[in-house]
Amino acid sequence: MTGVVAREESARGPGPATGVVRAPDATVTELGDTELGDTAPAVASHPLDNPALGSLLGAHAHLAVRRGRVLRYPSDVAPFVALPDDPDSDTWRDVADLLSPGAILPLVDVGNAGPPGWEVLGSAGGVQLVDADLIAAPDGEAVRLGPDDVEDILALIERTRPGPFQARTIELGTYLGIRRGGRLVAMAGERLHPPGWTEISAVCTDPAVRGQGLATRLVRAVAAGIRERGETPFLHTAADNTGAIRLYEHLGFRLRRQVRFTLARVPGTPADGPLPSKPFADAHDAGAPHSAVVPPVPAPAPRDGSDPTPRDGFAADAGPRGGPGARG
Repeated sequence: MTGVVAREESARGPGPATGVVRAPDATVTELGDTELGDTAPAVASHPLDNPALGSLLGAHAHLAVRRGRVLRYPSDVAPFVALPDDPDSDTWRDVADLLSPGAILPLVDVGNAGPPGWEVLGSAGGVQLVDADLIAAPDGEAVRLGPDDVEDILALIERTRPGPFQARTIELGTYLGIRRGGRLVAMAGERLHPPGWTEISAVCTDPAVRGQGLATRLVRAVAAGIRERGETPFLHTAADNTGAIRLYEHLGFRLRRQVRFTLARVPGTPADGPLPSKPFADAHDAGAPHSAVVPPVPAPAPRDGSDPTPRDGFAADAGPRGGPGARG
């Protein structure tokens, strides 16, 4: 499986709101239902081996921006780029064309060497967890979040930093939140959506109300909606995020696989400005409203349903010592 999370560092603008093909002459054409044709990347043998690709070829195809066999989300939706399982030199050229010279991006399961000619900045581990015997249940206090809630969502993301979240990320699926005194204090939602599966993401709780089990309740509520569609929840987190891993296992998730994240830079002259002192802290799309630096996770995780900080596995700073927590 190969996937990418990217941050464009040049002045290139965000992608369009609908699925498009970017031709070599920079023209943009709409993607019809059958226009991918023989050049469409093949989906991995298991949907979770390459969930970003399965999402962009399936439930999120209307959002896909494509060049060759490489697909990505518009930068104001999600920072993920999906590669075929057998990337070649043409694939890496297409990735570079979709991004920009000097763009920094975490790659998934490409080996510590990274693609030929790309500068490797670091690597770290992550885990993928799947629903085994989760007790899913709706929550009477949880409300569905929509476009009118985006300002409050981004404020909560800034306070908690669970991972990358853009202004249009809520278009990827259902997001639920809990308000106290009118203030959004906890949320969780759906992100990647490969066939038969839906990723639970952006699980976060305001520090002022942690320890009340709000994250647990929201994970169960989001999972209930996923199960109602006949699909199975899954999620990602950093391998060193032991507090969240213990909590998720306690809720009924089990480890499916381990992944390796490699931070690399697209060849070419980067945009002006030095590399961040914590390069993974801001390693997602241009225009992101926040970095993904996260606070340390208390350990061990509580067993009473209270809330650790369940850092999202796609969080840019979710790896050890500033390593990547991206997953695609």
